[in-house]
Amino acid sequence: MTAVAAAARQYPFVALTVLVGALALALNWTAASAVVQWLLPLYSLGIAVRESVSMVRRLLQREFGLDVLAVTAIIATVAVGEFWASLVIVLMLTGGEALEDFAAGRAQRELKALLSRVPQIAHRFGESGELVDVPVSAVAVGDRLVVRPSEIVPVDAVLISASTSMDESSLTGESMPVEKLAGDLVLSGSVNGSEAVTVTAAARASDSQYQRIVQLVSEAAASKPPLVRLADRYAAPFTLLAVGLAAIAWWLSGDSTRFAEVLVVATPCPLLIAAPVAFMAGMSSASSHGVVVKNAGTLEVLARARTVVFDKTGTLTNGSPEVAGIRPEGGRSEEALLTLVAAAEQYSSHVLAASLVKEALARGYKLPSVTDAREVATHGVTARIGSETVTVGKPAFVAEQAPGLTRLELSSGEAAVYVAIDDQYAGAIVLRDEVRAEAPRMLKDLRKLGIRKTLMVTGDVEQTARKVADELQLSEVHAECLPQDKVRIVHSVTPRPVVMVGDGVNDAPVLAAADVGIAMGAKGSTAASESADIVILVDDLYHVVSAVSVSQRTVSIALQSIWIGIAISVGLMLVAMTGVLPAIVGAGLQEVVDLVTIVNSLRALSLGRKLL
Repeated sequence: MTAVAAAARQYPFVALTVLVGALALALNWTAASAVVQWLLPLYSLGIAVRESVSMVRRLLQREFGLDVLAVTAIIATVAVGEFWASLVIVLMLTGGEALEDFAAGRAQRELKALLSRVPQIAHRFGESGELVDVPVSAVAVGDRLVVRPSEIVPVDAVLISASTSMDESSLTGESMPVEKLAGDLVLSGSVNGSEAVTVTAAARASDSQYQRIVQLVSEAAASKPPLVRLADRYAAPFTLLAVGLAAIAWWLSGDSTRFAEVLVVATPCPLLIAAPVAFMAGMSSASSHGVVVKNAGTLEVLARARTVVFDKTGTLTNGSPEVAGIRPEGGRSEEALLTLVAAAEQYSSHVLAASLVKEALARGYKLPSVTDAREVATHGVTARIGSETVTVGKPAFVAEQAPGLTRLELSSGEAAVYVAIDDQYAGAIVLRDEVRAEAPRMLKDLRKLGIRKTLMVTGDVEQTARKVADELQLSEVHAECLPQDKVRIVHSVTPRPVVMVGDGVNDAPVLAAADVGIAMGAKGSTAASESADIVILVDDLYHVVSAVSVSQRTVSIALQSIWIGIAISVGLMLVAMTGVLPAIVGAGLQEVVDLVTIVNSLRALSLGRKLL
């Protein structure tokens, strides 16, 4: 009873309509049955007036909605004495919101499940070694925490215990447990295995992976599907058709009741409900497989995409380059060159910088102190080390300090970092970043989905970028691009809509500028994820195909639902024109049409099973 009362408070006009109907049925079998002939039409007309107010407001804003037809049908049925039919139409109108909420709630099941699992408590070691439960928001970087068996990891952390297994299915869609060893990063939202483990917090709760996902999902749930407007575009012609058929039926039969009977079955609830339900279902389905769509409108645009633009490093390539060779000049040793480069690159945010520092430390080299460092975004870094000025970066940048620089011949997947010490060319370090294994298949399947052009825009040098582009048979390649260059290219490229796929901080502007921005969020930067319309939480480029595929199927299902509603309604109108379909029966059949179109929309929930 509590649930019924709560539903009645949330949807009072639905409850009132049901109550009026029940009262009318009860009175119909008593001496007061004449009251029914006043109760039903007065109530129905009251609802029609209420709906008319909002209808007029929308008309003044030049929004012609399908509620015009519903209000007309109520007035028509009351005018010809079909009072029970008018009450059924009122029930459809007042119950439409409740029905939409129910269907959308079913469609958002995966989204709500994710939100309900947000960690609230962390077990933190106190100063004297005791274990204290604290709010997750109170955890600071460096705090030592205990994660108990089957508990959710509260914040991104580094594993201290020897090993454990983590269930990351809510983050990545991967159903198998992932083995973690001491020193590995464990992501918030993962579920610990059968043994308690100790971890060190690597990020605050607000900066952790799970909270980022929750924020994205919340934005997704709050978005409004654009095909609601698309359905409204059918309102004017559909209303004119319905009124025209009703008028013809009245004229041919000479019976005004026939006008009402036709309009009853033309009530357009399917068009108002089915499309948004399909979009929410598609978004839910994608999110359960590691593809978070932040706004429902993105799906409609992505379904029409014709061009896809890719960043190179970390997107088309693995994003974890390794040193493949050290080429010193001027009599310096490999150790001396790598040591100076790694010291300078500590002050760079470029993906290659981390690889160089990691290689030097892995070899046991001690990095000298840096007294001054300055990074020039996408070009390189200049650092003062002892009495020497070390310049590291792209050939053109380094050549400004060392005109004697000579470019190396590189193979596919290789990149070179050039070095100048003071005004002399000191050599180069070659790194290899392999093309992702899934990239060729991804590009092939994108073409099957209707993508006509694929481009690469990258800050890397022309030689390196060209070799990767040729290997993957991309349509175009634009190398040595600054962030503003990438934005300019994406704005000018055709055919449209244009999708941009990237992962780094410098991709954030172009991800925002594209018609649809897709961020590789598993290893990418927070800035890129925040700027993107879609975030792929799995380190697998093939999920770009998954995103395009699910968007096309979702839009297809939404349009199917719209046309199914229109087709069945037109069929029922033609039958009603013959006079064999009483208004009360037609009103009941229209409810069946509602359910058919909504059930069809909910097919989008199963799209996740076909993503990969």
